[in-house]
Amino acid sequence: MPQQAVELILMRQLASYLSVPLFIIGPDERLIYYNEAAEPLVGRPYSEVGTIMLNDINAMFHVTDEAGNAVPPDKLPLTVAMREHRAVHTRLMGKSLDGEPRHLEVTAFPLEGQAGRHLGAVAILWEVNSG
Repeated sequence: MPQQAVELILMRQLASYLSVPLFIIGPDERLIYYNEAAEPLVGRPYSEVGTIMLNDINAMFHVTDEAGNAVPPDKLPLTVAMREHRAVHTRLMGKSLDGEPRHLEVTAFPLEGQAGRHLGAVAILWEVNSG
């Protein structure tokens, strides 16, 4: 596996210290990391899931909008941030890998390095409590 950019290494380090769920996607559209705070939303620790492709995230979590309509993979916040190089925020529904339904707010933004280097994208998630 090629050496990661220092910015990605530092972002992963920062994520490991945060109590807010956070996902990091690399420039090759592979999941680099999600932190311990994201594990309950995923349903498994990162060490068990490992590296997956961005396109596989949608199918893994059966992502829908709040009305229950399937969200196309190219409309997921991480995909938009990654491919369109812009921030996006939305509410989504999905199921964790342990089968638990999740209602989430997701904010994703691109990671841009010096000299215009596109390094990937980050998503921050909040679980929406009904009631």
